[in-house]
Amino acid sequence: MYDPKLDTFLAAAASGSFTRAADALYISPTAVKKQVDALESQLGLRLFDRTSRGVRLTPAGTVIRREAEKITALSREAVREARQAAEEWEKTFCVGTSLLNPARPFMDIWAKVGGAFPGYRLHIVPFEDDAAGIEGVIASLGKRFDFIIGVCDSRSWLAQCRFLELGRYRKMVAVPRSHPLAAKESLTLPDLDGQTMMMVPEGDSGINDRIRAFLTERCPRLTLLDTGRFYDVSVFNRAAETGTLLLTLECWKDVHPGLKALPVNWDFTIPYGLLYAPDPPEDVAEYVRRVEKEARR
Repeated sequence: MYDPKLDTFLAAAASGSFTRAADALYISPTAVKKQVDALESQLGLRLFDRTSRGVRLTPAGTVIRREAEKITALSREAVREARQAAEEWEKTFCVGTSLLNPARPFMDIWAKVGGAFPGYRLHIVPFEDDAAGIEGVIASLGKRFDFIIGVCDSRSWLAQCRFLELGRYRKMVAVPRSHPLAAKESLTLPDLDGQTMMMVPEGDSGINDRIRAFLTERCPRLTLLDTGRFYDVSVFNRAAETGTLLLTLECWKDVHPGLKALPVNWDFTIPYGLLYAPDPPEDVAEYVRRVEKEARR
């Protein structure tokens, strides 16, 4: 790490006087002497010959001066680059992406409103669709991510972030490709009655709770199994491996090659949009305002 005492040493070497170095640095001659003494003690070298007419570099001091000039030049360049990097980072939107919450819809939005943010760049940050850790991902909005774009009807998520709805996806049912229902292009409620289907447990999602109540009433022989509060890839694997139906979304129709997502003759949909921090910085808030304005057109 750069040592500020080198600046004092170089000033004394250039002026040949602790007093003149003190004037140049706006400190006292005593302070200059103390810093030079400390540097000499630190290095174990005598850097100056002190005379009544001033100071003169020793051979060791001449070497240290040459290298110190290089060090200070490198330090100035490092600081310049660091400041430039900091400025660039301040003009960067970090967007989270995963298999179940891809950043692609964000890119479509950026193509429409990004022109209002000259000099800004997008930094795509991948994260894992881990059902056990997704709430930690949501909590990191404003820290690790500026935005995530995805489906949101979770009460626990909405307690930790803000959400701008941009549209809705149909609720569908994924059928293992080996299942007899996979031959169909769409499903009816009688198709579901008597089957076994996985979905999230009751309590966190109002829309899924309504679907559960609807199916319980209309398909009394349908067996519903809980997936856990949030989906991850293991849920899709379990459905494909056990031959079980899975409540899913049209945007997830290609998540697992062993499952075929089919529409059902119902009107259930779920909102998707931008998730961002509860108290966003001004540039993030301005971006959301522009996206909202664009969505209203």
